[in-house]
Amino acid sequence: MTLPTQDDERAGRLQSILLTFARESRVPDLPNGIDLDSRLEADLGLDSLSRSELIARVEKGLGVRLSDQALLAPTARDLLGLLLDASEGTPEGAPGAGFTVAPERADEGHPVSAKTLLDVLDRHLVDHADRVHILYEGSESGTQPIPYRSLADGAARVAARLQAAGFHPGATVALMLPTGPDYFYAFFGVLMAGGIPVPIYPPSRPQQIEEHLRRHARILDNAGAAYLITVPEARAIGRVLRVQVRSLRGIVTLEGLEQEIPSETRARPAPEDIAFLQYTSGSTGDPKGVVLTHADLLANIRAMGEVVQVAQNDVFVSWLPLYHDMGLIGAWLGSLYYGIPLVSMSPLSFLARPVRWLEAIHRHGGTISAAPNFAYELCLTRITDAQIAGLDLSRWRWALNGAEPVSPETLRRFAARFAPAGLRAEALAPVYGLAEAAVGLAFPPAGRGPRIDCIDRERFARAGYALVVDCEDPQAMEVVACGRALPGYRVRVVDEAGHERPERHEGLLEFQGPSATQGYYRNPVATRALIRDGWHATGDRAYLAGCDIHLTGRVKDLIIRGGRNIYPYEVEQALGEIPGVRKGCVVAFAAKDPELGSERLVILAESKERDPARRAELARQLRERATDILGLPPDELLLAPPRAVLKTSSGKLRRGATRDRYLAGQLSEQVRRPVWQLMRAAGSGLRARILSLPGRLYAGYAWAVFYLIAPWFWIGIMASPSPRLRWTLARVGIRLLRRLTFVRLTVTGQEHLPRAGHPFVLVANHQSYLDALALAEAVERPIGFVAKSELLARPIVAVFMRRMGANFVDRFDPYAGSAESGRLTEVLVRGETLAFFPEGTFREQPGLLPFRMGAFAAAAHAGVPLVPVVLRGTRELMPGDRFSPRPGHAEVLIGPPIQPDGEDWEAAIGLRDRARAWIAERLAG
Repeated sequence: MTLPTQDDERAGRLQSILLTFARESRVPDLPNGIDLDSRLEADLGLDSLSRSELIARVEKGLGVRLSDQALLAPTARDLLGLLLDASEGTPEGAPGAGFTVAPERADEGHPVSAKTLLDVLDRHLVDHADRVHILYEGSESGTQPIPYRSLADGAARVAARLQAAGFHPGATVALMLPTGPDYFYAFFGVLMAGGIPVPIYPPSRPQQIEEHLRRHARILDNAGAAYLITVPEARAIGRVLRVQVRSLRGIVTLEGLEQEIPSETRARPAPEDIAFLQYTSGSTGDPKGVVLTHADLLANIRAMGEVVQVAQNDVFVSWLPLYHDMGLIGAWLGSLYYGIPLVSMSPLSFLARPVRWLEAIHRHGGTISAAPNFAYELCLTRITDAQIAGLDLSRWRWALNGAEPVSPETLRRFAARFAPAGLRAEALAPVYGLAEAAVGLAFPPAGRGPRIDCIDRERFARAGYALVVDCEDPQAMEVVACGRALPGYRVRVVDEAGHERPERHEGLLEFQGPSATQGYYRNPVATRALIRDGWHATGDRAYLAGCDIHLTGRVKDLIIRGGRNIYPYEVEQALGEIPGVRKGCVVAFAAKDPELGSERLVILAESKERDPARRAELARQLRERATDILGLPPDELLLAPPRAVLKTSSGKLRRGATRDRYLAGQLSEQVRRPVWQLMRAAGSGLRARILSLPGRLYAGYAWAVFYLIAPWFWIGIMASPSPRLRWTLARVGIRLLRRLTFVRLTVTGQEHLPRAGHPFVLVANHQSYLDALALAEAVERPIGFVAKSELLARPIVAVFMRRMGANFVDRFDPYAGSAESGRLTEVLVRGETLAFFPEGTFREQPGLLPFRMGAFAAAAHAGVPLVPVVLRGTRELMPGDRFSPRPGHAEVLIGPPIQPDGEDWEAAIGLRDRARAWIAERLAG
């Protein structure tokens, strides 16, 4: 089809912008050139910072606003489609403009006599059916008010559609819908039909629907879902899904709902009946559906409302997803119970432009809103001073911060940054909750504001006792108070045996309360682990002080990437279907790093393919498919010969044994048939043992030396009051370890380091886990290594690294790049020095991986020099993940500092290219 002339012109201009950006970013040219079908991530290698910069250039260059979906656009042509939509859509800020929710004051009180959610809706229908209950602000589609009458009418139409599909009361119905009117109608429609809603999160892209549903098949199967209410695009795969979910009878979509005749049949559930199932994070691997009854929900909503002191003139503003308990119960159902307006936004609308959240609070006089800590941080980095000048946040009295660890620094900065807009610091309220309690468990007293506990870091790490110290004490560790148990709830901290711990002693946090779940749906094993002696485990570690809960970490350290737990079977089955891969011969596992506490996701796939070009293409397809499924790339993807993946006699994958072969570096060896293995073993087994003996003896000696001296230096560093003393101790320990293990280190170019007191950014190639040790010994002054956030899951490692001034970043969150870049820039502005490994990871093969832009953007924005460093020899000292050290020689070459040519993206690109060229030249030599 031929596009109109205007569209051709836009396409040409977009192509020009894309080519210019690719050229400035030094993107290697593709075999067929860069065009509108180029994939922004897979083909051009644009990371999150780069994509954000490209989108900003397109908007500025063409004078338009792109759709929120631009952040997720896979190709340049998709970006063009979103550009066309944007040019014809509503300007930003127009949705809801001039439409202010003005709640009517009513003489009637809250529906205290209601026993179920349907009772609550009935009460509002009697008292004020035409009052606006929800004001949905679609990011591109304008504003849609939903009165109570419309909610009931839409729900009755959904109930009728379910009944026409053969629905029987008591069945579970999965809801896989984006935030919007259909979600509200569907949830209550299932209740009206006598069913049990099961919220699951929707796919971010239409092309992911099939894989998304396959990944959630275990949730649907565990819930015994009879129907799935979802988007029309998912209808076509219903037949395939029914093979995996035997209970599934049909897929229901909601297009043309206004033409459906509302059902006159109305269920009348009892208070103890299940209101819905809330599946916890990670449930795609081990389904854990929290059972929540109508009585549970109303008890929790009433307890939270008592603390919040909800009034008739309150307005709740929320962008939180409705498949999550904080958005579903805390924002929507809480607003429904108290009869206050809810201004609802799409999560993508907020992520695309965070200012929309605060603009909605300003525009509608929002008084209550909630979000995880990252959202407040995103506002700090993505909202300009000019935008703040146009905001009035003076009515915002509850700025709830929960669902993830709360940062004391974020609380302080947010209060200060938005004070000119009328935000009161007392409005900020760190809270704590979990699905097993419905949603809320602890809130601070109204108007108290954040409370930060300063405790002795060393004492806490050694004895688990939170000793109060002055916050100016360099040994002080800040812990945010997350509130007190809600009225009617009890919390306690116990040891492993279940004995209660005194105040300020850390342990396992447990709770009791009127909304404590009866257990996990159809999962008795998980339920038994949840409840002990009438107390519910939270899975968190904490201490109590002055009735406030202070969280300190998770009981179980999970591998979490992009906010999701990773389970091997999710990718193994999908990758086994790709032509060229042996079906059933794909294994995914975590390769642990016992020194750093991190884990790397490794995928191994068997293939008979030998042609190098076809193997490279197959590897690319596997990595792309794995990234689509998981939302993040694996750390390493390997093609192995047949029978490299070990199995049991019954054909089950032996992940642990295969991982051991990987760590031993044996995957590249051809796995022969049993008879040949026996013959080979007879001839070479003894020889191999003899030849490997010296290496194994040295490795054992090196690790023995490490474990002998490391604890003493660890204790000294944790006890040292000043950063410089800690850095000196670390360098002494590294030098002693190196000399006792007969490793030589040559350092050249130390004269190139800027003078003390002058911050800079250091970037080095990455070859081994020993790289950080080599740099620490080579640089005499304290530097803050920028490390992956996965290390935060290891409390001992994380505490030590923070003590050494490390900064943690998320490598996988597509929305975190800009926020983290701003945070690192602030570190440099404060006069501190940062060290990056811009490759992000390392591999056993020589050569440089692509450089991520974070280090160079931070240096350019802060206007500080960038010092390139070359590491040589560390890969030979301890290759890969085998943790088998060898004696040898390492070199650290420090280059002359490179001054940024400005603060913009071009300056960052220039820094990257000059640093990479300097490093590559010396590695080649």
